[in-house]
Amino acid sequence: MNATTAGHGVLAASRARIITSYRNLASSRNQTRSFVTTVSCCGSGEGSGHHDDLGHVKTGPFNLVHKNNGIVKGIGLYGTSLQKRKPVCQGSSAGAAVWTVGDDAFGCASGVAEEKVGVLLLNLGGPETLHDVQPFLFNLFADPDIIRLPRLFRFLQRPLAQLISVLRAPKSKEGYASIGGGSPLRKITDEQANALKIALKARRAPANVYVGMRYWYPFTEEAVEQIKKDRITRLVILPLYPQYSISTSGSSIRLLQNIFRKDSYLSRLPVSIIRSWYQREGYIKSMASLIEEELQKFSVPEQVMIFFSAHGVPVSYVEDAGDPYKDQMEECISLIMQELKARGINNDHTLAYQSFLRIKCFVSEHIETLEEIDMEYKHLALESGIENWGRVPALGCTTSFISDLADAVIEALPSATAISSEKCTSTEADSDPFRYVVKLLFGSILAFFLLLFPRFISTLKNYL
Repeated sequence: MNATTAGHGVLAASRARIITSYRNLASSRNQTRSFVTTVSCCGSGEGSGHHDDLGHVKTGPFNLVHKNNGIVKGIGLYGTSLQKRKPVCQGSSAGAAVWTVGDDAFGCASGVAEEKVGVLLLNLGGPETLHDVQPFLFNLFADPDIIRLPRLFRFLQRPLAQLISVLRAPKSKEGYASIGGGSPLRKITDEQANALKIALKARRAPANVYVGMRYWYPFTEEAVEQIKKDRITRLVILPLYPQYSISTSGSSIRLLQNIFRKDSYLSRLPVSIIRSWYQREGYIKSMASLIEEELQKFSVPEQVMIFFSAHGVPVSYVEDAGDPYKDQMEECISLIMQELKARGINNDHTLAYQSFLRIKCFVSEHIETLEEIDMEYKHLALESGIENWGRVPALGCTTSFISDLADAVIEALPSATAISSEKCTSTEADSDPFRYVVKLLFGSILAFFLLLFPRFISTLKNYL
């Protein structure tokens, strides 16, 4: 089977649904039973035509900007109108850069302090050894953006996370053991950070590039501390998720906002957040090129079905919380297929959602691609009657992809503003630590009994 995995999905789907999809596809295609799978990723954005949490205006990668109720709106990237910007002078610092936007300039202008630009890449993180698996899973499930408990039971977040991580760790360890004993995500993300730094320097726009992982080392907090030590004066935050979801970019951004607001230096630091970039032309073309290259490996490329396999988030995120991920994923696939058609590639395609959770970044190889798709789903596909199988590799450090990320950073820089004026809802732990600890201990005792309720049993099953 050749499946084209375009990232994370939004609707909960079971293993049986994937098997059914394969069998239906195999039985419906009498001429060929070949499929190709590609990998895209979960990203950020509140949908087209909104302001972000910092008040930045989104503008589209294809300059698709329109007005509605007097507000300039667009799609994808934050910043001012996307005009070409060139450095007007260069400082001695490796992290210094100067940009012009229209007639305005900042950086090396007379009497103005030299800018020292930083780029913070956000990613999920992954266990590097089998010993790391259980604590990594705890960090994951302890995030209220991953498991959203009713307000009344939020004090059970950590006890429930501990229970789930312990129960799920053995199975997860088997998966990581099958791909070498740990996740390659950190290594690949570090390589992407270095490639981005080189690409920015080549554009005469040098910047320090940092990596912050949400659930494992190097944690976001570590990256932020280094940004402070380096005295960065302007920062671009770039989640490595093309599409936005509450549980990926949303979680990381909210963590950063809480950290920044509590620090006098960070609260004044001009920051620009690229919340989603799935519509960027460079990204779409890069994905299309990888798919086109994989198709050429088949004896009859035009008969191959392109299978987009997307991961899932709870339906409640979409219906109740307004998570834009489903719409953005489907639009992303549409844009990729349009690009392929423009190249004369008219293969059929389909989309199926995989799991309930398991959100990972698909611009890098990780357990979801190396074990789940390459091994488990390949086996299911062959069992279901698919005769030829292939998978499009993740983008990694593909030159066109890194080049587009560099462009996105440069375009976002002029829109940077401080976070200090933004409202922030403190957590229960911040507002009353003693009360939080008491509830945590009490919750540990009650956790077992609460799991007897059908709703909690149902919730638990979804994550095991």
